[in-house]
Amino acid sequence: MSKQFDVVVIGGGPGGYIAAIRAAQLGFNVACIDEWKNAAGGPAPGGTCTNVGCIPSKALLQSSEHFDHATHHFAEHGISTGTVKMDVAKMVARKDGVVKQNNDGILYLFKKNKVSFFHGRGSFVAAKDGAYEIKVTGSAEESITGKQVIVATGSNARALPGVPFDEEHILSNDGALRLGSVPKKLGVIGSGVIGLEMGSVWRRLGAEVTILEGMPAFLPAADEGVAKEAAKVFAKQGLKIELGAKVGEVKAAKKGVSIAYTNAKGEAQTLDVDKLIVSIGRVPNTIGLNSEAVGLKLDERGAIVVDAECKTNLPGVWAVGDVVRGPMLAHKAEEEGVAVAERIAGQHGHVNFNTIPYVIYTSPEIAWVGKTEQQLKAEGVAYKAGQFPFLANGRARALGDTTGFVKFLADAKTDEILGVHMIGPMVSELISEAVVAMEFKASSEDIGRICHAHPSLSESTKEAALAVEKRTLNF
Repeated sequence: MSKQFDVVVIGGGPGGYIAAIRAAQLGFNVACIDEWKNAAGGPAPGGTCTNVGCIPSKALLQSSEHFDHATHHFAEHGISTGTVKMDVAKMVARKDGVVKQNNDGILYLFKKNKVSFFHGRGSFVAAKDGAYEIKVTGSAEESITGKQVIVATGSNARALPGVPFDEEHILSNDGALRLGSVPKKLGVIGSGVIGLEMGSVWRRLGAEVTILEGMPAFLPAADEGVAKEAAKVFAKQGLKIELGAKVGEVKAAKKGVSIAYTNAKGEAQTLDVDKLIVSIGRVPNTIGLNSEAVGLKLDERGAIVVDAECKTNLPGVWAVGDVVRGPMLAHKAEEEGVAVAERIAGQHGHVNFNTIPYVIYTSPEIAWVGKTEQQLKAEGVAYKAGQFPFLANGRARALGDTTGFVKFLADAKTDEILGVHMIGPMVSELISEAVVAMEFKASSEDIGRICHAHPSLSESTKEAALAVEKRTLNF
């Protein structure tokens, strides 16, 4: 007889494990199924984010930034280091240790909150008696039943048509995080978050990096002013970005990869590299879910179709995170996971897509929330803009990093904040103030009148808000 649960969560990534824990906190008997394995074959919950995404990439970014500071910036502070060397194997081992700590932390939280964990792949078998039978295929096959099911199976890296990942020469984010040495020449297809972050890691460590981007504009999702500043800074750092590149044949051989493409002028080009990272987006992961067994509806992209509350076409079945519509962001998945658990409990879960922050952890960091200037112009919204450079910020000067600025966009009549855009040091942390402000419908004047610590980078947030009314105080 299969084990009975109030809630079964398929997938242990940010959306899944958070949903399972919240549902358990609300008094439900909960199971979570996840198939990720560590090097020893044991459970590694946390999904793409923890295993081959957010967490390991930030570990490598931090290590490579330390190396970059030691080789290029320590002398400014009077620090002499002599010859600085990077042990890539040790850097990767540290990254793996950080990942394991996160895996173990999730398993601890499951135990603490009495969530039953099943290590294996979960798939639908049938719907019966107002519940769903789920098969768990792992070291041993078993069957469990859930009255409510939350699908949180995430996404997979999109490959180039006809060019599968071999994770040796043609790399997804997974292979890019496991390189054992610094490639002399590294190619990246796609200038999105993964492409820019991974390109930055290996560029800092000495690789010659070329990014081929098919779009004619750089970072089109970001504010145009931010994108322009980022392109200028990355070019100065030595990150070569070619826009309007149309990739043709890609050939992998023992010595590397050859990419044929046409540039923005339509001229035929060839790029020869040691390694190639393909970063052209991600696709919803419904592999092995056996959705057809219960009639779970998918769209033309393969994503699970849900309404505004993450309900699918089946009663009692929900879906969250990368496997549904909306931005493929770990924190978006977490918010949906919490909201669904609370909706199952009869509460009113809350997710506001307009206040989901976006961050790119390059150096400088890039972060934004809400509308961009180009969106407001296209929508015909009357707005006011205020901008303040980190060059005029005392803390940024002390840090030795005055790159970038903070920009506020506010409604021309009501002064309500419509969007905040940042590029510069630690803006991944600064953006949260803007998220809180927008969630509570604050005006730019509200932020301008709040006391910020001095000296702090957050003063640039205050000054940008004051600049909306053209009354900046610091220069």
